Amino acid sequence: MGDWRETTLGNMCKNMFSGGTPNTSQHNYYLEGVIPWLNTKEVNNSRIYFTEKLISNLGLENSSAKWVPANNVIVAMYGATAGKVAVNKIDLTTNQACCNLVVDESIASYEFIFYYLKNNYERLVSLSNGAAQQNLNTGIIKSFKVLAPDIQTQEKIASILSSLDDKIELNRKMNETLEEMARAIFKSWFVDFDPV
Repeated sequence: MGDWRETTLGNMCKNMFSGGTPNTSQHNYYLEGVIPWLNTKEVNNSRIYFTEKLISNLGLENSSAKWVPANNVIVAMYGATAGKVAVNKIDLTTNQACCNLVVDESIASYEFIFYYLKNNYERLVSLSNGAAQQNLNTGIIKSFKVLAPDIQTQEKIASILSSLDDKIELNRKMNETLEEMARAIFKSWFVDFDPV
């Protein structure tokens, strides 16, 4: 741990910004949308490969939504998901309740930051404020203290944790497939009375 240094998320990022929501009463901002647009409810300590909603180019141009390049970190700032993180595996845009961290890849690993924040969820959430609803903001996230090793060590740590996540995801998909097969067999034998 002697080579680990304390820094802040702001120092590890090239840019940090929130997104925006195109006016929902303007249907042409959403109709035939092709731009992935992320809601904070989708930020759940995971990787993002697609979004529930899409916006149009017109929606992007007429809102404060901004592009977030793939392989960066998104932190939910408001509500039930405040403090949860995600890695966007695609270029996307986000709503204003997301803090988008564009990581400086010369000094930091986006996956290391993702796992660090995921592991320090309670500490991050403890910094939130607001009476009715606990909220974070870009300033709090920017000044969040991080204990980090050199970039090569960050990448090694992230690689190990990422490969474990890959195995967990593969097992989850296998379980879903087996459950579907069991349901199909049950239906075949006990509902449709097919021969065994």
